[in-house]
Amino acid sequence: MHSKIPPTCALRASLTACFTWLLLSICWSVGAQSVNLKNPVLVVSPNIPLPMRETAAKVLAEEIGKRTDFAVKTQTAWPKAGTPVIALVMASDTELNGKRVPAKRGADSPEFKKEGYRVVSEISGKENITWIIGADARGILFGSGWLLRNLRMDKNLLQLDEKADFASSPDYPIRGHQLGYRTTANTYDAWSVAQFDQYIRELAIFGTNAIEGIPFQEGQAPSPHFKIPSAEMRIRMSEICQAYDMDYWLWTPGTFDMKTEKDKRAAELQMHEDFYKKCPRLDHIFFPGGDPGDNHPSEVMPFLKELQSRLVKYHPNAKVWISLQGFSVEQIDYFYHYLETEKPTWLQGVVSGPGSPSMAETRYRLPKNYQHREYPDITHSVRCEFPVEKFDQAYALTLGRESVNPRPYAFAKIHEKYAPFTDGFVSYSDGSHDDFNKVLWSMRAWDIKKDVHQILKEYASFFFGKSTENTAASGIEALEQNWKGPLAENGGVEMTYLFWKNLEAAHPKLKNNWRWQMLVHRAYYDQYTRLRLIYEQELEKQANEILNSANVQTIEKSMELALKTVNKGDTEPIARDIRKHLDDLSDALYITIGYQTSTAKHKPKSPERGVVMDFVDYPLNNRWWLTDEFERIRKITDPDQQLAELKKIVTWENPGPGSYYDDISSVSKGPRVKTISDDATDVAWWDNGKSRKRLSSQLFQREPELDYENLDPQARYRIRVCGYGDALLRVDGKRLAPVLYNKEQDSFKEWIVPLSLTQDGKISVTFDGPEESELNWRKNSKISDIWLLKQ
Repeated sequence: MHSKIPPTCALRASLTACFTWLLLSICWSVGAQSVNLKNPVLVVSPNIPLPMRETAAKVLAEEIGKRTDFAVKTQTAWPKAGTPVIALVMASDTELNGKRVPAKRGADSPEFKKEGYRVVSEISGKENITWIIGADARGILFGSGWLLRNLRMDKNLLQLDEKADFASSPDYPIRGHQLGYRTTANTYDAWSVAQFDQYIRELAIFGTNAIEGIPFQEGQAPSPHFKIPSAEMRIRMSEICQAYDMDYWLWTPGTFDMKTEKDKRAAELQMHEDFYKKCPRLDHIFFPGGDPGDNHPSEVMPFLKELQSRLVKYHPNAKVWISLQGFSVEQIDYFYHYLETEKPTWLQGVVSGPGSPSMAETRYRLPKNYQHREYPDITHSVRCEFPVEKFDQAYALTLGRESVNPRPYAFAKIHEKYAPFTDGFVSYSDGSHDDFNKVLWSMRAWDIKKDVHQILKEYASFFFGKSTENTAASGIEALEQNWKGPLAENGGVEMTYLFWKNLEAAHPKLKNNWRWQMLVHRAYYDQYTRLRLIYEQELEKQANEILNSANVQTIEKSMELALKTVNKGDTEPIARDIRKHLDDLSDALYITIGYQTSTAKHKPKSPERGVVMDFVDYPLNNRWWLTDEFERIRKITDPDQQLAELKKIVTWENPGPGSYYDDISSVSKGPRVKTISDDATDVAWWDNGKSRKRLSSQLFQREPELDYENLDPQARYRIRVCGYGDALLRVDGKRLAPVLYNKEQDSFKEWIVPLSLTQDGKISVTFDGPEESELNWRKNSKISDIWLLKQ
């Protein structure tokens, strides 16, 4: 029962609500007052250390100028009254040319902490000053970055949408990215010094404070795309880092035998020292323990100690780091014992990367006086540290390992999971295709709780314009959703394609923006792949129906017709308009940033290195495998045996009533598989990615788990497995002995399931992992297909 409000009270309540709404509106209007910065003048404190005093002003002037056509002047004196000013000062400054720096906060305020800053708008009378207050030189740069990310910039327009009063300092001290000017990179090897300068600047604008180079190219021929020799570029990158006050790291492995090859050891040390002499800035040396390399830490640690003694001759504050990647248990124990007994002061810390012990274990075992840095792989999607979960096979075989891969929410979770065990990160990257991931990692390391959608908006606003910040941010989120679950069932892929197609049409001025080109390319590629997948899988179903109707008299004719049907994927291709646009975008990306997506056109290091256009038409049905199978079957002289082989093809994925089939790592064809493959061998890489094997055999797991229900308690069942190497099967926890056990590639194993295990109508299937620690991961046992066959 509701009580009745007297009319006067109701009127009073209504008026109060209206007044409150009006007051809030007024307050909001005042709070949301825009700040016009048209034709600003930069006034810079002389107390800002060089070179940042010049660098920060240059960054602001040039980035504003590119987007607005305003010629931003820098001067030491205040301009005439009414001129908008951007003032750069140190937190220790109390005044600038007679004007008071805004009132200080407490000593624990962000602008007094390392790399911290405060940006504040001061508007009164004719004064319009936007202050950038930095705790140090980097604080000035990062405060300038915040302003650039939040300005609305267009022709004849430069403004903040509301008055600023924002202060911040980073959560983690190390926030960096590896930019290797080497043959294996899919873009960096094609960049000029100016392109590296611009890219490093843009990373700094989003909070990056470290760049890692790869200086020594042992065993690698020079890239055909090099603008200057690698020896010269590594010095120029050091100069760029010096200008932006960013730490310069070097990734440098030891691939020779340190124990026996004494001459190489001496030559290596001398090569390093010669480089150190020439390098204007050098802060850290990172030595990956066993990736690559095969030296025991008893040899590595003395080598690094000697390396450090040469390093500090020229860079007294530079540090040495090591990773335990690829180390055995004995080698890891040796390393920690060395730290306990020798207590090396020349070692700064340990890096955790792919193949390292867990980050939690490393932090717990590592003495607290040593730092711990993450080396996350943000560049790969399969065969990597953080593979895309439930990645559809069609993507894995076409987009592959290095495609345009914005993963905002996945990487935010990954970063948040591991960051607390570290002092920060320097990512592994082999090209610009992971550009957004770099920004995400840098900004979340600055503020681990920063809203992911806000990061996307700032990314879109700065690179594409404030008017696109909401739409482009949502479009990038949609691209991440494209990769979730069975592709054929994901109608959102088409919506994402149409969304980006409309954005492309609405913003023709972004046509030559390489970040925009990459995102549009991904949207078109995803849609094209989905359309092909649906079409080509349907062709294979039709071909199987033809084979299923074959008899002794029609074997050859049935194979010919079935092959003609599946080959329509080549002879009668679909979506040619999308395919043509993909070619155009790929060529445009090669022109803008040297992105090498085609072997024929762009001369990449190898097809695995982001060369997605080599695989854009890779079969998404088994037409290549069927061609080879039919050739094999034609050599069989017994017609009945030929029919039996055709029957095996027809029933591969459809074993009949009461029987079950699972493609182990296919999100669409493995409904009973409970495990998600998260190891480095989720997708095979045979014949440079152009394997003719059955598609199911190209995805696999090592120890899958499956549950079966609604089984016939009275029936006898047989389990069949296709794969390579060993498969140590258990049913309901009981190890079964095989009745057939072949270990060759794509061969079969079989077990009979005891009736006692199926009498409750269900079973659980698991596999023990065979002992294969001595094998390279590419040679480990694999399971690709499993059948539960009702006899």
